[in-house]
This record gives sequence, C-alpha cells and structure tokens, in this order.
Amino acid sequence: MPQDLQPLTRIPRTGLPSHAVVVGDPARAAAVAALLEDAREVSYHREYRVFAGTWKGLPVAVASHGIGGPGAILLFQEMADAGVRTFLRFGTAGAMRPGVADGDLVIAEAAVRDDGVTGQLLPPEYPAVAAPEAVLALERAARETAAPYHRGIVWTRAAFQPGLIPLTGYEGAGLAAIEMELSALLITASLRGLVAGGVLVIDGVNADELADDRATGAYDPHREVVETGVARGAVVSLEALRLLAESGRGPGGEEG
Repeated sequence: MPQDLQPLTRIPRTGLPSHAVVVGDPARAAAVAALLEDAREVSYHREYRVFAGTWKGLPVAVASHGIGGPGAILLFQEMADAGVRTFLRFGTAGAMRPGVADGDLVIAEAAVRDDGVTGQLLPPEYPAVAAPEAVLALERAARETAAPYHRGIVWTRAAFQPGLIPLTGYEGAGLAAIEMELSALLITASLRGLVAGGVLVIDGVNADELADDRATGAYDPHREVVETGVARGAVVSLEALRLLAESGRGPGGEEG
C-alpha cells in the first residue's frame, strides 16, 4: 500500500485544501467541481470521488461520501487528516414540516443523531450541532443568490426504506428535514475541532408521505424542480465556503 494515500478512501495523506464541500453522489461531486476554476480529479475509490480547484480564488475540495453515515464518516475523518478544516455537506432531504417545498434549501442548525454510527463514538446525549458561523454563511449565501431557504433541525436517519418501525417519535418537534449523513459530519467536526455545517435540497414531502412514496415507487428525486434546487444549492455551498474563509474565523472560533 503506497504510504502517501489514506488507507480507506485512497485520498492523499496531506495537501487537500482546507475548505471542502461534501456530497453523497460521485456524479454530483463532479457537477459541483465543474463550477470551480482549474478543477482536477484527485482520486476516485469506491464511493469516494475527490476533486480540487478554486472558487473565486479560494482553494476548495469537493468530495463524495456515498449513502449513509458509517461510510461517510470514514471520508470526513480521512479528509480531516489530509488537511480539511471546514466542511459543508450539500445533499438532498425530505421535508418534515409544512411550508418546506420541493427544491427549497434547508440550512441545518443541528441534527438528530439517528445515523447508526456516532452512538459508537459519543454518548447519545451529546448534540450534533452545526457551527454558528457556517449557518450564518449559508444563510447569507442563500439570500444573496435569491435561493428559497429555511433553517432548522434535521433528522439524520440510517434507514432509508420503511420497515416495521414507523417514522414516528418527533411529531411536533419542528424538524425541518430528514436525511442520512449530516450528524456524522457534525460529530466528526466536534471531535476534531473543525467547522462544519450543511445545506439540503428538498426532494420529497414530509416523512410519513415520503415513506409511503418509497414503498410504492412514487418517490422521484430526479424532477426538474429538484434539479433546479440542486443547481442553486451548489452555488450556495461554494459561496458559503468563500464567506467563511473571508471572515477569517478558524475552527474553534479562533482567528484563522
């Protein structure tokens, strides 16, 4: 095994840009990287596809982490080892409260840790919280690009397909969206002293209806309204990274 590569993701051990956008789909990583100047593919192993380039002068990495927290957290850990200090997850989600429409963005303030992995790293009482500066940067970028957005707590849930256990337990809690990886990123950031946040594009309706749609085959995340939201979200994510770098605030709140 070459010693200059990380063992699981096969990314370089060092030298990645300090700011990164992480997504689930390798094809989406390529699409986001296409917005960068001087983009190049750094590595592609399993679901982990990594690019590097610049966004308005800021060196940026874009990487895919696949589906689910256990695999995603491996990428986050090895990217942190390779030099990334600020992460923004850009993904898709189902809406959990009224008024959150398909194609809208949800900027996560925190996440429910139902991810299937972080309970083996920290006690369940420990919160998965986005860095306040990441939330504010994402909100500012959404406003400046006229992207419809909402803020709130999201539910990171390991299971995608419905089973015998219904999607219940958080009625009336005001959750904004449901997705599969964000809490793994936020806990990684807390353990490593990193800055992390997330912005999600809504590709379905509320959790109960979404479960029914998945069971019947009616769930379709490939509609034009979702594609439009994804295009907006890619720009918002990159611009939020630039704002974070411009602010001069480093991990842990210190001046970078």
